[in-house]
Amino acid sequence: MIRIIRTDSDNLDFINLVKHLDADLAERDGKDHSFYAQFNKIDKIKHVVVAYENEEAVGCGAIKDYAPGMMEVKRMYTLPSFRGKGIASKVLSELETWAAELAYEKCLLETGKKQPEAIALYKKNGYKKVSNYGQYVGIENSICFEKDISSATGG
Repeated sequence: MIRIIRTDSDNLDFINLVKHLDADLAERDGKDHSFYAQFNKIDKIKHVVVAYENEEAVGCGAIKDYAPGMMEVKRMYTLPSFRGKGIASKVLSELETWAAELAYEKCLLETGKKQPEAIALYKKNGYKKVSNYGQYVGIENSICFEKDISSATGG
């Protein structure tokens, strides 16, 4: 059974999962990795979710303030051996609920075109493709998504 906890970026399980994520991204992004890495620091993230199966940390994600009313989804990852079980969707849903509880109205995110699983996850969970934002404007490998979460808590 999957158990989800809310924590922050000091959580050692989160830090360990992010190391796996960064290694995966370095391989996928190749020469572009250093560009993306500068935007993926995890220090001082207040809103982190870690998913556990039988007390093993198997997935994570985070949200951070981006603009008034908008949170940015960051550092989504599921260990390869646990993919296909809906863990990432559960993590994403918990992040959206948390953002809505904090009175945010939208979640925004960037992923890479070389991450088809991530693109499929976001589309499956109601995210709509938007123009690249912020530091991702003009970056060919980036694809950005947004979702209205104002009704995530039923209000």
